Amino acid sequence: MAAWRTAGLNYINYSNIAARLLRKALKPELRVQAARRDDSHIKFTKWQGGKPEKVITE
Repeated sequence: MAAWRTAGLNYINYSNIAARLLRKALKPELRVQAARRDDSHIKFTKWQGGKPEKVITE
């Protein structure tokens, strides 16, 4: 069994932790580029009665 699974993590959590540690280990000039990839945008749409009701962007 994988060590991350034994520690009680799922793969997504393990992957996020590994990516964060890798970004911190980068040289400062490369760290800026990697930090841009850390941003994410999520769009939520509430559906009711089979039709989209309201779009929430975070």
